[in-house]
Amino acid sequence: MRMSELELEKRTNIKFLVKLGKSGDEIRKMLVQVYGDNAMKKTAVYKWVKRFSEGRGSITNEEKSGRPATSRTEENIAKIHQTVRENRRLIVRSIAEQVNIDRETVRKILTEDLDMRKVCAKMVPKELTEEQKQRRVTIC
Repeated sequence: MRMSELELEKRTNIKFLVKLGKSGDEIRKMLVQVYGDNAMKKTAVYKWVKRFSEGRGSITNEEKSGRPATSRTEENIAKIHQTVRENRRLIVRSIAEQVNIDRETVRKILTEDLDMRKVCAKMVPKELTEEQKQRRVTIC
């Protein structure tokens, strides 16, 4: 989630006022005077005052720890592409089981990375090649 410029501006002002030696109450009053209803809540102001008082330099949020996204790798995209090329009638659930990836990730790989869509229980490319178009005309 991207932080708004207004939020960064408020944090910058808090940092500046902390360096001037203002208290949390004084800073909160000044923010209300400047931003009105859009001022930070009291607890958020105190949180940032404490952080800047302890020597924090950055006004942006720190990177959150968490499990990195590892399912949408080039290797898995290639596996799914090969699986679909071998059998276009597979459903997302069975592809997910074969490749051992969750269904939502498989769906995203199919639609976003491989640019495919579902047509009558077949996963097909959105854009047909000239050869595919000509073959369809011949068959009809």
